[in-house]
Amino acid sequence: MQRGGCVYIMTNKQNVVFYTGVTSDLMGRVWDHKNKTYPDSFTSRYNCHKLVYHYFYSHIEEAIAAEKLIKGGSRQSKIDLVNSINPGWNDLYNDLLNE
Repeated sequence: MQRGGCVYIMTNKQNVVFYTGVTSDLMGRVWDHKNKTYPDSFTSRYNCHKLVYHYFYSHIEEAIAAEKLIKGGSRQSKIDLVNSINPGWNDLYNDLLNE
């Protein structure tokens, strides 16, 4: 059975530091970031608690490939990607809870 996946971008309060990840459980993974479940992780050290971008793929392999492209891209390409769906740079986590 194929399982879908989601690529996502987290940032800090000032929108300066970016973290790109992939997961099959977006709500759970973002909760982990927000609650510093892994205190030695990049997102915990740099306070990346704001979900500013996410995109769902029907196959996890597609999400992994997209994550690699995003990580390999420039800082400006990440900014442009976030601006394309979230020009206000709002935390999208609460929107997920309300879906």
